[in-house]
Amino acid sequence: MSLTKPRIPALLKISSEKNTVTRLKKDIKQLNLKLSELQALLEEKETQLCQLRSNVSPFSDANTEKPKSSSSFVHEDNLLMSKDTLETYFPATPQIGEAELDQELVVAAPVGNQQEVSTSKSGYDLSSSSNLHVRDGGIGDGSQLLDGSHVEKGGESHVEELPEVKVDFQETFLGHTSPISRCRFSASGNNIASASVDGTVRIWTYDSATPASRNATIYCGAEIMSLDWECKSDRLLLIGTADGGIKAWNVDAKRVVCDLKTTEAFPSVLDLKCSPVEPIFVSAAASKGYGTSYNNLGFASLTVWNMKTWKAMTVLPLGKDPPAITSLSFNHNGKILAASATDGMIHMFDMSAGLQITGWPAHDSAISSILFGPDETSIFSLGSEGKILEWSLHNQGQVLWSRDCSRFCDFESLKHCRHEMALDAIGRRLLATSGLVRAPIYQVRGQSNGLRTLAHTAAITTVDWHPTLPMFLTGSADNSVRVTSIL
Repeated sequence: MSLTKPRIPALLKISSEKNTVTRLKKDIKQLNLKLSELQALLEEKETQLCQLRSNVSPFSDANTEKPKSSSSFVHEDNLLMSKDTLETYFPATPQIGEAELDQELVVAAPVGNQQEVSTSKSGYDLSSSSNLHVRDGGIGDGSQLLDGSHVEKGGESHVEELPEVKVDFQETFLGHTSPISRCRFSASGNNIASASVDGTVRIWTYDSATPASRNATIYCGAEIMSLDWECKSDRLLLIGTADGGIKAWNVDAKRVVCDLKTTEAFPSVLDLKCSPVEPIFVSAAASKGYGTSYNNLGFASLTVWNMKTWKAMTVLPLGKDPPAITSLSFNHNGKILAASATDGMIHMFDMSAGLQITGWPAHDSAISSILFGPDETSIFSLGSEGKILEWSLHNQGQVLWSRDCSRFCDFESLKHCRHEMALDAIGRRLLATSGLVRAPIYQVRGQSNGLRTLAHTAAITTVDWHPTLPMFLTGSADNSVRVTSIL
């Protein structure tokens, strides 16, 4: 009986490859640290430049021109809801309790053969070196993010600083090769879909306890403009493209189960929203405009689709030559659909009747994002001029809360994407995209002004909150997507 001798050269080769992989991982970590240091210096210089500009022209028009009252936008000839009508559509709902995150450190499963998610705990953060700053000439800490809210004290205007968010853990997904256009948590929060401007969608998970069997790469052949998950399960993902395509991806079967097309007149699918109750979804498509700005997106078309037959059911009325609809939001029972437009209007539709029931001019500029508040008594709108307004639904035209985030609305830094915002599960924190490397997290109607996220290395182009946990997504023009759990 003879024993087979082990293959010494093969074992040596495997050992050598493992050493090479280990060495490469260490090199990548070092590069990340160096990159964070460089980004911190760049951010400090940017802050210094803003300070110098404010010294030259310290908001000269702040004292000479009063801001236009938001309630003055409402005209008498607009449709108004009565209190009884509003109570019919928006019954009082109990406040959702604060969800707590009690989770151990997890390592995400690789997609394909490459480990694409890097994990960091609050004790060690790849972006921690961004707190290192050169303090020449007595300049303060440049890492402080300014929220753009002008506060006058003693006749002087200054911009409030936002403290950095306290992070429990953070993971970075590195599977994309182009700027991120959209990222969304699934209905359960276990899966994530992220889209890139190169026409690819990646489905992945940040939690090693979640099976990676659903992980996939979807090639759409056109720029991705919208994503939405089916509300009742994690089974279907809807994808809207710039060439009029709407794809339905089944994550279990790992295939496109339906490939729809809007009419040729409306090729840009700017937003998609699934009903939280019925098997239907609404697409907001726009005709071709004459540029990339909000005012040149063309005309709007709102179509209701059946998710069982995958056929169009009806087109919601918007009037003649309506401005493009940029964002959609359903209320909790799917009876009301809110839509925001490039002319600054908010439209409200009764889905059972298929008719518009009210609408009002909310901004002087295009609205890029709209959201129902969690208690369904208010609605949030983000204007392209950089104002976030919370509108009362029981007293139409009344602004309950507002923030000026114009500092972050740098459209030159977001050429591929539209600004958007996201609310946490209890509606206390609002996260917005940013033309800078950090994004603001505002405290809605709270005592504190807000927080700032940890830095990416480029503009933050898309955001989303976990459906139940204090955890959010940020996608960036640096091709990365981050999952951040906060304390």
